[in-house]
Amino acid sequence: MRTASLIQSATPAASRALILLSCLVLVCLLGLASVALGSSGMPLDRVVLAILGAGERSDTIIIWSLRMPRLLMAALCGVTLALAGFILQRATRNELASPAVLGIVDGAALGVMVFLLMFSNGSNALVVSIMWQPLAAVLGAMLFAGVVILLALRTDAPPLRTILYGVALGALAKAGVTLFLVDGPVHRASQATMWLAGSVYQARWQDVQVLTVALLMLVPIAFLLSRRMDQLQLDELSAQATGLPVRFTQLMLFALAAFLTAAAVSFAGAIGFVGLIAPHVARLILPGRAGTQMLAAALVGAAMVMAADMMVRTLFAPLEVPAGAVTAMIGAPYFLFILIRAGRIHA
Repeated sequence: MRTASLIQSATPAASRALILLSCLVLVCLLGLASVALGSSGMPLDRVVLAILGAGERSDTIIIWSLRMPRLLMAALCGVTLALAGFILQRATRNELASPAVLGIVDGAALGVMVFLLMFSNGSNALVVSIMWQPLAAVLGAMLFAGVVILLALRTDAPPLRTILYGVALGALAKAGVTLFLVDGPVHRASQATMWLAGSVYQARWQDVQVLTVALLMLVPIAFLLSRRMDQLQLDELSAQATGLPVRFTQLMLFALAAFLTAAAVSFAGAIGFVGLIAPHVARLILPGRAGTQMLAAALVGAAMVMAADMMVRTLFAPLEVPAGAVTAMIGAPYFLFILIRAGRIHA
Protein backbone atom coordinates (compact mmCIF):
# COMPACT_ATOMS: atom_id res chain seq x y z
CA MET A 1 0.00 0.00 0.00
CA ARG A 2 2.90 2.27 0.75
CA THR A 3 4.25 1.72 -2.74
CA ALA A 4 0.81 2.39 -4.23
CA SER A 5 0.54 5.57 -2.19
CA LEU A 6 3.94 6.74 -3.41
CA ILE A 7 3.00 6.05 -7.02
CA GLN A 8 -0.36 7.71 -6.49
CA SER A 9 1.34 10.81 -5.12
CA ALA A 10 3.75 10.77 -8.06
CA THR A 11 0.81 11.02 -10.45
CA PRO A 12 -0.86 14.36 -9.82
CA ALA A 13 -4.63 14.51 -9.65
CA ALA A 14 -4.73 16.74 -12.72
CA SER A 15 -2.75 14.20 -14.73
CA ARG A 16 -5.00 11.37 -13.62
CA ALA A 17 -8.08 13.38 -14.59
CA LEU A 18 -6.53 14.17 -17.98
CA ILE A 19 -5.78 10.50 -18.65
CA LEU A 20 -9.31 9.47 -17.71
CA LEU A 21 -10.75 12.28 -19.84
CA SER A 22 -8.64 11.13 -22.80
CA CYS A 23 -9.98 7.59 -22.40
CA LEU A 24 -13.53 8.95 -22.27
CA VAL A 25 -12.97 11.02 -25.43
CA LEU A 26 -11.59 7.91 -27.17
CA VAL A 27 -14.72 5.96 -26.23
CA CYS A 28 -16.96 8.76 -27.52
CA LEU A 29 -15.06 8.99 -30.83
CA LEU A 30 -15.27 5.23 -31.26
CA GLY A 31 -18.99 5.45 -30.57
CA LEU A 32 -19.52 8.09 -33.24
CA ALA A 33 -17.44 6.13 -35.76
CA SER A 34 -19.29 2.94 -34.91
CA VAL A 35 -22.75 4.36 -35.58
CA ALA A 36 -21.52 6.16 -38.71
CA LEU A 37 -20.02 3.03 -40.29
CA GLY A 38 -22.04 0.11 -41.53
CA SER A 39 -23.66 -1.36 -44.61
CA SER A 40 -24.70 2.20 -45.47
CA GLY A 41 -22.14 4.77 -44.36
CA MET A 42 -23.37 8.01 -42.90
CA PRO A 43 -21.56 11.40 -42.62
CA LEU A 44 -20.91 12.60 -39.09
CA ASP A 45 -23.22 15.62 -39.42
CA ARG A 46 -26.14 13.31 -40.23
CA VAL A 47 -25.13 11.03 -37.37
CA VAL A 48 -25.15 13.90 -34.88
CA LEU A 49 -28.50 15.20 -36.14
CA ALA A 50 -30.05 11.73 -35.94
CA ILE A 51 -28.73 11.22 -32.39
CA LEU A 52 -30.25 14.56 -31.40
CA GLY A 53 -33.55 13.57 -33.04
CA ALA A 54 -33.34 16.29 -35.70
CA GLY A 55 -32.22 14.16 -38.65
CA GLU A 56 -34.10 12.39 -41.42
CA ARG A 57 -36.47 9.66 -40.33
CA SER A 58 -34.51 6.91 -42.11
CA ASP A 59 -31.26 7.98 -40.40
CA THR A 60 -32.97 8.08 -37.01
CA ILE A 61 -34.35 4.57 -37.49
CA ILE A 62 -30.99 3.17 -38.61
CA ILE A 63 -29.14 4.66 -35.68
CA TRP A 64 -31.62 4.29 -32.83
CA SER A 65 -33.14 0.95 -33.83
CA LEU A 66 -30.17 -0.89 -35.34
CA ARG A 67 -26.81 0.56 -34.45
CA MET A 68 -27.23 2.20 -31.07
CA PRO A 69 -28.35 -0.96 -29.15
CA ARG A 70 -25.38 -2.85 -30.60
CA LEU A 71 -22.99 -0.04 -29.75
CA LEU A 72 -24.24 0.32 -26.18
CA MET A 73 -24.19 -3.43 -25.64
CA ALA A 74 -20.57 -3.55 -26.81
CA ALA A 75 -19.63 -0.71 -24.46
CA LEU A 76 -21.45 -2.18 -21.47
CA CYS A 77 -19.99 -5.65 -22.01
CA GLY A 78 -16.51 -4.16 -22.29
CA VAL A 79 -16.99 -2.28 -19.03
CA THR A 80 -18.38 -5.35 -17.27
CA LEU A 81 -15.65 -7.77 -18.37
CA ALA A 82 -12.87 -5.28 -17.68
CA LEU A 83 -14.11 -4.68 -14.15
CA ALA A 84 -14.45 -8.43 -13.55
CA GLY A 85 -10.87 -8.98 -14.71
CA PHE A 86 -9.55 -6.13 -12.62
CA ILE A 87 -11.28 -7.43 -9.49
CA LEU A 88 -9.97 -10.96 -10.03
CA GLN A 89 -6.41 -9.75 -10.54
CA ARG A 90 -6.60 -7.81 -7.30
CA ALA A 91 -8.23 -10.68 -5.42
CA THR A 92 -5.67 -13.26 -6.53
CA ARG A 93 -2.71 -10.85 -6.63
CA ASN A 94 -2.02 -12.34 -10.03
CA GLU A 95 -1.90 -10.38 -13.27
CA LEU A 96 -2.77 -13.53 -15.23
CA ALA A 97 -6.20 -13.80 -13.65
CA SER A 98 -9.26 -12.99 -15.72
CA PRO A 99 -12.79 -14.36 -16.05
CA ALA A 100 -11.81 -16.41 -19.09
CA VAL A 101 -8.62 -17.82 -17.60
CA LEU A 102 -10.32 -18.82 -14.33
CA GLY A 103 -13.07 -20.71 -16.16
CA ILE A 104 -15.84 -18.31 -15.11
CA VAL A 105 -16.71 -17.33 -18.68
CA ASP A 106 -16.91 -20.97 -19.76
CA GLY A 107 -18.97 -21.79 -16.67
CA ALA A 108 -21.45 -19.06 -17.57
CA ALA A 109 -21.56 -20.30 -21.16
CA LEU A 110 -22.26 -23.84 -19.95
CA GLY A 111 -25.08 -22.52 -17.77
CA VAL A 112 -26.67 -20.81 -20.75
CA MET A 113 -26.33 -23.90 -22.93
CA VAL A 114 -28.02 -26.04 -20.29
CA PHE A 115 -30.78 -23.43 -20.02
CA LEU A 116 -31.35 -23.39 -23.79
CA LEU A 117 -31.54 -27.16 -24.02
CA MET A 118 -33.73 -27.62 -20.94
CA PHE A 119 -36.29 -24.99 -21.84
CA SER A 120 -36.57 -25.35 -25.64
CA ASN A 121 -39.43 -27.24 -27.24
CA GLY A 122 -39.38 -29.49 -30.30
CA SER A 123 -39.36 -26.45 -32.58
CA ASN A 124 -36.36 -25.06 -30.70
CA ALA A 125 -38.41 -22.17 -29.31
CA LEU A 126 -37.98 -21.22 -25.67
CA VAL A 127 -40.89 -22.20 -23.43
CA VAL A 128 -39.88 -19.68 -20.76
CA SER A 129 -38.90 -16.04 -20.93
CA ILE A 130 -35.44 -15.22 -22.27
CA MET A 131 -35.11 -13.02 -19.20
CA TRP A 132 -34.21 -16.17 -17.24
CA GLN A 133 -31.08 -16.66 -19.33
CA PRO A 134 -28.91 -14.29 -17.25
CA LEU A 135 -29.83 -16.29 -14.14
CA ALA A 136 -28.60 -19.46 -15.84
CA ALA A 137 -25.35 -17.71 -16.72
CA VAL A 138 -24.94 -16.50 -13.14
CA LEU A 139 -25.49 -20.00 -11.77
CA GLY A 140 -22.94 -21.48 -14.15
CA ALA A 141 -20.39 -18.76 -13.40
CA MET A 142 -20.91 -19.01 -9.64
CA LEU A 143 -20.60 -22.80 -9.73
CA PHE A 144 -17.23 -22.75 -11.48
CA ALA A 145 -15.95 -19.75 -9.52
CA GLY A 146 -16.99 -21.53 -6.31
CA VAL A 147 -15.13 -24.71 -7.24
CA VAL A 148 -11.98 -22.71 -8.05
CA ILE A 149 -12.22 -20.94 -4.70
CA LEU A 150 -12.77 -24.17 -2.78
CA LEU A 151 -9.82 -25.87 -4.44
CA ALA A 152 -7.61 -22.87 -3.79
CA LEU A 153 -8.65 -22.63 -0.14
CA ARG A 154 -8.41 -26.35 0.59
CA THR A 155 -4.93 -26.65 -0.85
CA ASP A 156 -3.82 -23.18 0.21
CA ALA A 157 -2.75 -22.78 -3.41
CA PRO A 158 -0.47 -19.96 -4.53
CA PRO A 159 -1.88 -17.60 -7.16
CA LEU A 160 -0.34 -19.44 -10.12
CA ARG A 161 -1.87 -22.75 -9.08
CA THR A 162 -5.24 -21.07 -8.66
CA ILE A 163 -4.95 -20.01 -12.29
CA LEU A 164 -4.22 -23.60 -13.29
CA TYR A 165 -7.33 -24.78 -11.42
CA GLY A 166 -9.32 -22.26 -13.42
CA VAL A 167 -7.80 -23.37 -16.72
CA ALA A 168 -8.63 -27.01 -15.96
CA LEU A 169 -12.23 -26.22 -14.98
CA GLY A 170 -12.62 -23.97 -18.00
CA ALA A 171 -11.57 -26.88 -20.20
CA LEU A 172 -14.16 -29.04 -18.44
CA ALA A 173 -16.88 -26.46 -19.10
CA LYS A 174 -15.81 -26.18 -22.75
CA ALA A 175 -16.11 -29.94 -23.10
CA GLY A 176 -19.64 -29.77 -21.67
CA VAL A 177 -20.60 -27.01 -24.10
CA THR A 178 -19.21 -29.01 -27.01
CA LEU A 179 -21.24 -32.06 -26.02
CA PHE A 180 -24.43 -29.98 -25.86
CA LEU A 181 -23.66 -28.49 -29.26
CA VAL A 182 -23.09 -31.89 -30.82
CA ASP A 183 -26.29 -33.23 -29.27
CA GLY A 184 -28.42 -30.26 -30.36
CA PRO A 185 -30.00 -29.37 -33.72
CA VAL A 186 -27.64 -28.12 -36.40
CA HIS A 187 -29.13 -24.64 -36.72
CA ARG A 188 -29.19 -24.19 -32.94
CA ALA A 189 -25.55 -25.28 -32.85
CA SER A 190 -24.71 -22.66 -35.47
CA GLN A 191 -26.42 -19.91 -33.44
CA ALA A 192 -24.77 -21.08 -30.25
CA THR A 193 -21.33 -21.18 -31.86
CA MET A 194 -21.66 -17.51 -32.84
CA TRP A 195 -22.79 -16.64 -29.32
CA LEU A 196 -20.02 -18.65 -27.65
CA ALA A 197 -17.40 -16.80 -29.70
CA GLY A 198 -18.76 -13.52 -28.34
CA SER A 199 -20.96 -11.24 -30.41
CA VAL A 200 -23.27 -8.28 -29.88
CA TYR A 201 -24.93 -8.85 -33.25
CA GLN A 202 -28.37 -9.53 -31.79
CA ALA A 203 -28.36 -6.79 -29.14
CA ARG A 204 -31.77 -5.30 -28.35
CA TRP A 205 -32.81 -2.33 -26.28
CA GLN A 206 -34.37 -4.68 -23.74
CA ASP A 207 -31.00 -6.43 -23.25
CA VAL A 208 -29.23 -3.08 -22.90
CA GLN A 209 -31.67 -2.02 -20.20
CA VAL A 210 -31.24 -5.23 -18.20
CA LEU A 211 -27.44 -5.08 -18.38
CA THR A 212 -27.52 -1.40 -17.39
CA VAL A 213 -29.56 -2.23 -14.31
CA ALA A 214 -27.13 -5.01 -13.40
CA LEU A 215 -24.19 -2.63 -13.70
CA LEU A 216 -25.94 0.02 -11.61
CA MET A 217 -26.22 -2.54 -8.81
CA LEU A 218 -22.76 -4.14 -9.09
CA VAL A 219 -20.41 -1.28 -9.96
CA PRO A 220 -21.04 0.71 -6.75
CA ILE A 221 -20.19 -2.43 -4.76
CA ALA A 222 -16.92 -2.72 -6.65
CA PHE A 223 -15.95 0.85 -5.81
CA LEU A 224 -16.96 0.37 -2.18
CA LEU A 225 -14.48 -2.52 -2.06
CA SER A 226 -11.68 -0.59 -3.76
CA ARG A 227 -9.94 0.22 -0.47
CA ARG A 228 -9.88 -3.48 0.40
CA MET A 229 -8.41 -4.21 -3.04
CA ASP A 230 -5.56 -1.84 -2.22
CA GLN A 231 -4.97 -3.63 1.07
CA LEU A 232 -4.86 -6.97 -0.76
CA GLN A 233 -1.78 -5.81 -2.64
CA LEU A 234 0.17 -6.33 0.57
CA ASP A 235 1.34 -9.80 1.53
CA GLU A 236 -1.23 -11.79 3.46
CA LEU A 237 0.18 -11.19 6.96
CA SER A 238 0.58 -7.47 6.37
CA ALA A 239 -2.95 -7.24 4.97
CA GLN A 240 -4.30 -9.02 8.06
CA ALA A 241 -2.31 -6.65 10.26
CA THR A 242 -4.21 -3.73 8.72
CA GLY A 243 -7.46 -5.35 9.89
CA LEU A 244 -8.46 -6.86 6.57
CA PRO A 245 -10.25 -10.24 6.66
CA VAL A 246 -8.29 -11.56 3.67
CA ARG A 247 -10.15 -14.77 2.85
CA PHE A 248 -13.59 -13.22 3.30
CA THR A 249 -12.61 -10.27 1.11
CA GLN A 250 -11.29 -12.59 -1.59
CA LEU A 251 -14.54 -14.56 -1.52
CA MET A 252 -16.58 -11.37 -1.90
CA LEU A 253 -14.43 -10.24 -4.81
CA PHE A 254 -14.67 -13.63 -6.52
CA ALA A 255 -18.45 -13.57 -6.17
CA LEU A 256 -18.66 -10.01 -7.49
CA ALA A 257 -16.46 -10.88 -10.48
CA ALA A 258 -18.60 -13.93 -11.20
CA PHE A 259 -21.79 -11.84 -11.19
CA LEU A 260 -20.22 -9.24 -13.49
CA THR A 261 -18.95 -11.90 -15.88
CA ALA A 262 -22.27 -13.69 -15.99
CA ALA A 263 -24.11 -10.45 -16.71
CA ALA A 264 -21.97 -9.79 -19.77
CA VAL A 265 -21.76 -13.36 -21.02
CA SER A 266 -25.51 -13.93 -20.80
CA PHE A 267 -26.11 -11.24 -23.42
CA ALA A 268 -22.98 -11.11 -25.57
CA GLY A 269 -21.42 -14.52 -25.17
CA ALA A 270 -17.88 -15.37 -24.28
CA ILE A 271 -15.92 -12.32 -25.46
CA GLY A 272 -12.49 -13.37 -24.30
CA PHE A 273 -9.39 -11.58 -23.00
CA VAL A 274 -11.03 -8.19 -22.37
CA GLY A 275 -10.84 -8.91 -18.65
CA LEU A 276 -7.15 -9.73 -19.02
CA ILE A 277 -5.92 -6.88 -21.21
CA ALA A 278 -7.98 -3.90 -19.99
CA PRO A 279 -6.68 -4.01 -16.38
CA HIS A 280 -3.10 -4.27 -17.68
CA VAL A 281 -3.56 -1.22 -19.89
CA ALA A 282 -5.16 0.64 -16.98
CA ARG A 283 -2.20 -0.10 -14.71
CA LEU A 284 0.18 0.97 -17.45
CA ILE A 285 -1.41 4.33 -18.20
CA LEU A 286 -2.59 5.13 -14.70
CA PRO A 287 -0.55 3.70 -11.81
CA GLY A 288 -2.20 4.15 -8.46
CA ARG A 289 -5.04 2.90 -6.36
CA ALA A 290 -7.83 0.54 -7.27
CA GLY A 291 -10.63 3.10 -7.56
CA THR A 292 -8.90 5.19 -10.20
CA GLN A 293 -7.58 2.18 -12.07
CA MET A 294 -11.03 0.62 -12.19
CA LEU A 295 -12.35 3.69 -13.98
CA ALA A 296 -9.54 3.48 -16.51
CA ALA A 297 -10.01 -0.28 -16.96
CA ALA A 298 -13.74 0.19 -17.56
CA LEU A 299 -13.13 2.79 -20.28
CA VAL A 300 -10.40 0.70 -21.91
CA GLY A 301 -12.66 -2.37 -21.86
CA ALA A 302 -15.50 -0.42 -23.48
CA ALA A 303 -13.15 0.88 -26.17
CA MET A 304 -11.79 -2.62 -26.84
CA VAL A 305 -15.16 -4.27 -27.46
CA MET A 306 -16.53 -1.29 -29.41
CA ALA A 307 -13.46 -1.27 -31.67
CA ALA A 308 -13.58 -5.05 -32.12
CA ASP A 309 -17.26 -4.97 -33.06
CA MET A 310 -16.70 -2.09 -35.48
CA MET A 311 -13.85 -3.99 -37.13
CA VAL A 312 -15.84 -7.16 -37.70
CA ARG A 313 -18.83 -5.19 -38.99
CA THR A 314 -16.83 -3.24 -41.55
CA LEU A 315 -14.03 -5.62 -42.57
CA PHE A 316 -16.09 -8.77 -43.02
CA ALA A 317 -19.43 -7.35 -44.24
CA PRO A 318 -21.87 -8.81 -45.14
CA LEU A 319 -20.66 -11.75 -43.03
CA GLU A 320 -21.26 -11.58 -39.28
CA VAL A 321 -17.98 -12.42 -37.55
CA PRO A 322 -18.06 -12.45 -33.73
CA ALA A 323 -16.23 -9.60 -32.01
CA GLY A 324 -14.70 -12.18 -29.68
CA ALA A 325 -12.56 -13.40 -32.57
CA VAL A 326 -10.75 -10.04 -32.68
CA THR A 327 -10.26 -9.79 -28.92
CA ALA A 328 -8.96 -13.38 -28.88
CA MET A 329 -6.47 -12.70 -31.70
CA ILE A 330 -5.06 -9.81 -29.68
CA GLY A 331 -5.48 -11.30 -26.24
CA ALA A 332 -4.02 -14.78 -26.75
CA PRO A 333 -0.51 -13.57 -27.77
CA TYR A 334 -0.62 -11.01 -24.97
CA PHE A 335 -1.51 -13.74 -22.48
CA LEU A 336 1.48 -15.78 -23.65
CA PHE A 337 3.70 -12.73 -23.27
CA ILE A 338 2.56 -12.20 -19.68
CA LEU A 339 2.97 -15.92 -18.94
CA ILE A 340 6.54 -15.96 -20.24
CA ARG A 341 7.38 -12.76 -18.38
CA ALA A 342 5.92 -14.18 -15.14
CA GLY A 343 8.00 -17.34 -15.62
CA ARG A 344 11.17 -15.30 -16.00
CA ILE A 345 10.40 -13.35 -12.85
CA HIS A 346 9.84 -16.54 -10.84
CA ALA A 347 13.02 -18.05 -12.30
